[in-house]
Amino acid sequence: MKMALRLMVGAMVALTACVPTEEAARTPRYTLVIGIDVSGSFRNSGNYDDALKFAAYYLEAHLNGFGGLQVPTAVFVGSVGGSRQGEAKTFHPIHDFLGKDRNQIEADLKKWFPTEDQLTDFNTFFAEAADLIKQRGLTLAPLNMVLFTDGIPDIARNSDEDPYTTIDVSPLEYLSRSVTVRVLYPTPTVASSWRRGVTRRRVRLWTQDAEVMKGWEAQFRPELAMEEQDLLWTWVTDNVDFRVRRERIL
Repeated sequence: MKMALRLMVGAMVALTACVPTEEAARTPRYTLVIGIDVSGSFRNSGNYDDALKFAAYYLEAHLNGFGGLQVPTAVFVGSVGGSRQGEAKTFHPIHDFLGKDRNQIEADLKKWFPTEDQLTDFNTFFAEAADLIKQRGLTLAPLNMVLFTDGIPDIARNSDEDPYTTIDVSPLEYLSRSVTVRVLYPTPTVASSWRRGVTRRRVRLWTQDAEVMKGWEAQFRPELAMEEQDLLWTWVTDNVDFRVRRERIL
């Protein structure tokens, strides 16, 4: 009788031990790539500091799943641009953000991405992010790429062509069954130029202009804990993480 009881208890313990593994296996993989525009034009727009602050809130919220926001299994944060065309990027991984609150994350972003007058190079950022995702074996996971930028391209611009038609998202096209690029903080005119001018087949594109983005802080209630900021996380869901339909722009 005692032997049967011990076997039963042992089986229950073994079954319980398996549950976290099974739950982890069911957790959908999801990659979050964030680009920070450190160009002079974005800094001079007056939106750079607000963008970095919101980026810190956005990262903390997603890493902790506040308000039901999707928790990424991989995170990479890098600069959109450099001192010269084609300059290699450093992408900070998820481990640099785990266990940190929004204030710590914002301080790190300011340290890693100083406000220097540099070029905005979207094409190099897209290409290097795509290579990184391939190297890490993340090509099957949905990709959410969020760019904090004024959206104005500095590279491959000449007087004879629309600069927005030179933005090349083709490295992202077949990385995953779901690829979304979100351009946050452009002017309405620049946002329209992205939607009209950027050629894409499978990549989903979402823009949110600076005037709307600056409204996020009005949703924050300082007396509430981060996990209780329901107004803010609803605002993020509706205005930033909006589910975008695919449209072909050829």
